Amino acid sequence: MNRRKVFAGSIAVLALLASACTGTGGSSEGADAKAPDDPSEVEGSITVLTHRTDLVQDGTMKKYAAEFNKTYPGVKVEFDGLTDYEGEVKIRMNTENYGDVLMIPAVIEKKDYPKFFASLGTKAERSAKYRFTDYSTVDGKVYGQSPVGVVPGFIYNKKVWSEAGVTDWPTTPAEFLDDLKAIRSKTDAVPYYTNFKDMWPLTQWTNVNGSVGCDTNATTKLAEGDPWAEGADLRVGDTLLHDIVSGGLAEKDPTTTNWEGSKPKLAKGEIATMWLGSWAVVQMQDAAKQAGTDPADIGFMPFPAQRDGAFCAVTSPDYQQAVNVNSDHKEAARAWIDWFTDESGYAAANFALSPLKDAPLPDILQPYEEKGVKIIDLDDSKGGEVKTIDNQSEVGIYKPDYRQELVDLARGAREGDLDDFLGDLGERWAEARNSLGS
Repeated sequence: MNRRKVFAGSIAVLALLASACTGTGGSSEGADAKAPDDPSEVEGSITVLTHRTDLVQDGTMKKYAAEFNKTYPGVKVEFDGLTDYEGEVKIRMNTENYGDVLMIPAVIEKKDYPKFFASLGTKAERSAKYRFTDYSTVDGKVYGQSPVGVVPGFIYNKKVWSEAGVTDWPTTPAEFLDDLKAIRSKTDAVPYYTNFKDMWPLTQWTNVNGSVGCDTNATTKLAEGDPWAEGADLRVGDTLLHDIVSGGLAEKDPTTTNWEGSKPKLAKGEIATMWLGSWAVVQMQDAAKQAGTDPADIGFMPFPAQRDGAFCAVTSPDYQQAVNVNSDHKEAARAWIDWFTDESGYAAANFALSPLKDAPLPDILQPYEEKGVKIIDLDDSKGGEVKTIDNQSEVGIYKPDYRQELVDLARGAREGDLDDFLGDLGERWAEARNSLGS
């Protein structure tokens, strides 16, 4: 399975889940899942819900459980791999039976976390050791922990870029466009591939937020201002996407793109560039091996913008693991989350950013380290407000729809111009923010 981020659902579903919880898990609201003092005394059988069906099917999760049992012999761990994770779990969460450990579904608003999940401790204590605590903090308590993190960037075929005469990373959007033009004129590769048809890759463009301005408060700015104001990060990113397509630097017909098919094409140099995240590097390298090309040709570069002479890239968590507030074995469930985060080696196995602040960067981010790219953690204390505004405005910065419309605008499949399009997004955002009193 691809490690994709799946984002917010409908307000109707949110209301349904919140009301359902009031009658079930609400009685346990505020419960803690305390870290065990003595591993040998922890007992119970726990079920872990996971979207990593591939790792369940190939036995990898069983191997993790066996290692876990060396420290916690009294805990039996079973896995329930769900292909349609978001859809399946939101149904189960209308009851109390949604596993003992689960990844927090995107449909749950942050303010409702205490109704569904047991606290893992305070933000003050956990933030000293872990990244991403802001993303699941409610009233000073943390309700989830991601075992891996990612940073955004352009996956590119270094051989193709070199054939086009480009060896240095572009530092501005204008330079980036010039480089794509060089690829178009000097190679047979598609300079940029949108993955329009599969939709979800377009949501990755929201991760330019913070990377452009190198601002840890970028999420707060979304909650308090206009994301498409002149010079704002999302405007810069969306303008670049528009200009790529309008300049004829993307595939001829975005409606025929194919995500799985794009991997070998990039590996073989038929596609030059895609905006994704560090999680995709391994998939492209594997595609290169299968295609008989050199995995070393797969490169990763930051968004073409600098502050004080340096590129920046923001970190973001994958799914956050949490303890079901209704679990009868909270201590065992907490033990699994702690062990899986700290000891399993899961992040290293996936060449991902570790949630442990003192861990080294993964090998795939060595180019970032060598070239001094600043890796910054965003303050997500207002992340819940942003998602509420986003839902109210129906803009969908975490959904693909508006960027599909942006691509259609750029390729002439719909009428209008870029300024009006982005201006309308900003107006809808402001109306929603004002109506919510933000």
